Amino acid sequence: MNSQSERWRLILGQDADPDEQTQLGKEEQGMDEVLEALYGEGKRSGGLGNSSPRINRWLGDIRRYFPTPVVQVMQRDALDRLGLTRMLLEPELLASIEPDVHLVGVLLSLHKAMPAQTRETARIVVRKMVEDLEKKLRNPLREAVQSALHRSTRKRRPKNNEIDWRRTILLNLKHYSPELRSIIPETLVGYGRKGQALRHVILLVDQSGSMASSVVYAGVMGAVLASLRSIRTHMVLFDTAVVDLTDKLDDPVELLFGAQLGGGTDINKALGYAQTLVRTPSDTILILISDLFEGGNRAEMLKKAAAIQASGVTSVCLLALNDEGAPAYDHDNATALATLGIPSFACTPDKFAEVMADAIQKKSEVRK
Repeated sequence: MNSQSERWRLILGQDADPDEQTQLGKEEQGMDEVLEALYGEGKRSGGLGNSSPRINRWLGDIRRYFPTPVVQVMQRDALDRLGLTRMLLEPELLASIEPDVHLVGVLLSLHKAMPAQTRETARIVVRKMVEDLEKKLRNPLREAVQSALHRSTRKRRPKNNEIDWRRTILLNLKHYSPELRSIIPETLVGYGRKGQALRHVILLVDQSGSMASSVVYAGVMGAVLASLRSIRTHMVLFDTAVVDLTDKLDDPVELLFGAQLGGGTDINKALGYAQTLVRTPSDTILILISDLFEGGNRAEMLKKAAAIQASGVTSVCLLALNDEGAPAYDHDNATALATLGIPSFACTPDKFAEVMADAIQKKSEVRK
């Protein structure tokens, strides 16, 4: 792009230069056409229209002219501004889409309306997105959780083969004896046996329409946690009904296609189901992922949350699990949960590992 005037011309669109005083090069003309088809106010009705070949060509053109992050934004805008949800219902168009979490959420909400052939293409798109997320998030989450579990099994009266000598020496340096030229260890630090099922994690995920991205990320996180032998993981999705998808944690794509995105929210009913899963409260961590807009019985919801917390379960509420910035949520319910000792905050996917590690450490501190 040769000049600042060309940049502004592309930003402002054709309506800003009706006399075509700014001359665009061949590549800039191509960029201008795809931008105008989506954002041109005066020509919007004839921009992309309902022609599958035209939409397919446009999807190919935006990938030719713009980097992947911009492509994802433009695809999202095409859905929102032009009502092109139908482009997700045809496999030849779907195969042209650059997947992101938002679009995967749309696919999951539409998959039951898709023809069988399109549904299979949608699975391919979703699987690619899930594999990319797993690759990015798996190791940090596994390492954080395993490290926290390792620390949480620390013992103050270890057997000889369980002593952590480095930590024991550091803790007892103040007991060094110059006469003996030795450290007199008053406190031994060690670790118990590894590999036992140390924690039970319940992921209770709101699948109402506003939580689509959070459901995608939660599905991937749940699959990673389920792969750890030291964690027993339950995956429960809810709207006005509750569905336990724990048996699908070995395949997060199948799990996500088991979601029913959309509908209302009954947190009270979901918490009631979670209570039935708790066997040992002192070993249980409940992660509620919801914007807290309760459509059920609010008083009963808070009563159940209080009972779960009082039983010894460590509870955390994530108002959102995504990269989309500050979420909309029910401030009154978040405040009420905080009063019960249940923290409520939004969380980006890359910080989820820290949330889990903190919850495990908090539980271990309570147990000591």
